[in-house]
Amino acid sequence: MEDVMNLWWVWLAAALALALLEVLAPGFIFLGFAAGAVVMAAVVAIAPALSIPVALAIFAALSLVSWIVLKQVFKKQSSGARRILHDIND
Repeated sequence: MEDVMNLWWVWLAAALALALLEVLAPGFIFLGFAAGAVVMAAVVAIAPALSIPVALAIFAALSLVSWIVLKQVFKKQSSGARRILHDIND
């Protein structure tokens, strides 16, 4: 019987579920996990003989790296809020 963690489509389903969570609760938290799960699907497709602890460790590392990259990418976006430091009537 094949281990569930070593099925590539399970990782893609997890990525889809995490991306859906990101849409429902935006904040770029679940997006990093979703990106890690997508990359993990490719890793499992290439090397399906990973043990569960190794697969979860790789997923955690991939998710952390993708979260850091996303934080750097989205840090440059402005939220539209401005700080007014002087009164326009002065």
